[in-house]
Amino acid sequence: MQPLQISAETALRLSKMLKMPLEQIMHMPKHILIQKLVELEKFENTSEEK
Repeated sequence: MQPLQISAETALRLSKMLKMPLEQIMHMPKHILIQKLVELEKFENTSEEK
């Protein structure tokens, strides 16, 4: 499987949010990654509104 085509910044943010190693994030299946990116976006939008 090929590593995901996401920026290093996005991978680090996901890694911190999910408390997972960066290597595991980079080799995550695309459909799961997309779901996690949506969750991250919702979380950040909620945090900014407060």
